[in-house]
Amino acid sequence: MDLNILWFILIAVLYIGFFVLEGFDFGVGILLPFLAKEDTQRRVVINAIGPHWDGNEVWLLTAGGATFAAFPQWYATLFSGFYLPLFLLLVALIIRGIAFEFRSKDEDIRWRKLWDGCIFGGSLAAALLLGVAFSNLMRGVPIDAKMNYAGGFFNLLNPYALLGGIVTVLIFTLPGAIFLGMKTSGEVLARAQKTARKLWLPIVIVTLIFLVATYLSTDILARLGVDPGVIPLSGIVALLLVGYFLRKGWYGWSFAMTCLTITSTLITMFLYLFPRVMISSLNPDWSLTIYTAASSNYTLGTMSIVALIFVPLVLIYQGWSYWIFRKRIVEKPGSLTY
Repeated sequence: MDLNILWFILIAVLYIGFFVLEGFDFGVGILLPFLAKEDTQRRVVINAIGPHWDGNEVWLLTAGGATFAAFPQWYATLFSGFYLPLFLLLVALIIRGIAFEFRSKDEDIRWRKLWDGCIFGGSLAAALLLGVAFSNLMRGVPIDAKMNYAGGFFNLLNPYALLGGIVTVLIFTLPGAIFLGMKTSGEVLARAQKTARKLWLPIVIVTLIFLVATYLSTDILARLGVDPGVIPLSGIVALLLVGYFLRKGWYGWSFAMTCLTITSTLITMFLYLFPRVMISSLNPDWSLTIYTAASSNYTLGTMSIVALIFVPLVLIYQGWSYWIFRKRIVEKPGSLTY
């Protein structure tokens, strides 16, 4: 296979892994102040993702590193043009990570509420900023003939991108609620399951509005054709099935369908972009592609060997960690440490 295509696919896989795994992780953080009314319940919610949240973030770091090594011009244009949003994303992730570690260092209720607020704010901001960034990649941004970003910060805050950010927050919140419905017990469990059922219909409506906006704001019809294909349709069907499984009380299947929805959405986005990696709204000929933005074949070949060795190890380790910590979190005195 063409190494440029191979690395485009691998980077897509890394972002899909991040959105699926960190998506429900962010959703749990967003729901923290709404589902947990006292400290023990908040510790239950946090412990549900305690063993996983930092491992989930590794997918984003790996995707960024792979982009830098495989497509340096894509990395340079993206990080220069999206500098402030990506900086804010980094700040949100740092604050969120610190909050997980610091909240248990003092038993003072005000101290813990401060860091619980940081978990909520960091999760919400990160989800929103990711949605805005990826929506702008779909819509296109001003890139000149020298592959430089030619717009400003407010170019990124267009209505389509902001709507994409809202959809991302909601899409992450739904699997977060379902995950808590599978991992917790007692009052948190009941609230999580009730919240998931209430969220489903509004999310379907907002998602459909975003799909219409995507057809109006991008050239996706010209790229993918009038027939959307199996992958985009599978995402829509999966989202509709979430509601059916929630009514049946089949939360494992509901969670799987939310993961399928996110996966099919990301695959559709990368299929739409290919072979482009960033679309120029100034001139389509100035768009960055997997060939104009790529490293040398020698670099891509060396990276392929490294990926072949280490990616399976990472997958095995992360799968093992989810298996080890698969049991429900039960409210028992002395058993909660976060």
